[in-house]
Amino acid sequence: MKFCKTYQEYMQGQKKKQPGVGFKKLKKILKRCRREDFHDVRTCPDHCTVCDGSFFPALLDEMSAVVGFFHKRAQTLLELHLASGFRKYMFWVQGKRRGGHGALLEEGKDLVTYALINAIAIRKILKKYDKIHYSTQGQAFKSQAQSMHIGLLQSPWLFELMAFHINLRETKTKSRKAPALFEGCFLKINDEKPSLACELFDSVKLDIDLTCSICLDTVFDPVALTCGHIFCYMCACSAASVTIVDGLKSAEPKEKCPLCREARVFEGAVHLEELNMLLSRNCREYWEQRLQTERVERVRQAKQHWESQCRAFIGA
Repeated sequence: MKFCKTYQEYMQGQKKKQPGVGFKKLKKILKRCRREDFHDVRTCPDHCTVCDGSFFPALLDEMSAVVGFFHKRAQTLLELHLASGFRKYMFWVQGKRRGGHGALLEEGKDLVTYALINAIAIRKILKKYDKIHYSTQGQAFKSQAQSMHIGLLQSPWLFELMAFHINLRETKTKSRKAPALFEGCFLKINDEKPSLACELFDSVKLDIDLTCSICLDTVFDPVALTCGHIFCYMCACSAASVTIVDGLKSAEPKEKCPLCREARVFEGAVHLEELNMLLSRNCREYWEQRLQTERVERVRQAKQHWESQCRAFIGA
């Protein structure tokens, strides 16, 4: 079955209407461009009034809607799962109607599938654009979308949902058989180096390295910057030139990601609580050692911070 048909069937099969990529409509724009004979296709990469006036603006709007919907749903789901105190009690009451953790697991699976299949749709339609125009503008647009933080495969919420899916599965939560499109998420550990892996039939294989590029160890108390790169919390604070007491939200806008050198990526960083729980269970020995060293360093930084605050208060 062609992907376009698979995608259409998937989107039409959802219980509630969800934003998606107008795959069929975008293909029609490209077909019309191919039929037009008023321009030479060899000049099309630089001057294409048929496509560029409608193709990229339409795709950008659709991508923004998909990413916005996915982030909102994922954030709500994870907040419910990690709720405590009164919120946890309210969640328990609501869970009777929602089907409890089993329903959460299914919703998490559905959201991962939704993100990946839309990521495939975007990738395929951009490849089609480049094939028709003999260009690399489709790939350039993909890079531009990532810099605007609307790349689904670089979304911190996708990483959290993958870890969430594995966490609930490891607690032996009962659920129905996984959908045919979704092959599941896994934590792989090769040579003591963990990574998150996910597959959607055989088109996308996502492998996320969980090694902090600053300390070169497995990420501890991980955070994902808005550019999608994952670091240990303390390493990220160090890179942002802030203390753990002040936190990443206090980072100056000029501070850049150590990997991609993009600015303004610290303020919107996402603390990956689900990933933190997953790694703490599966890397116990390493986690205990790191916990001890982190505790000493955190106490030192906190003490140093408050001493400087006291000196500033008394004018010393």
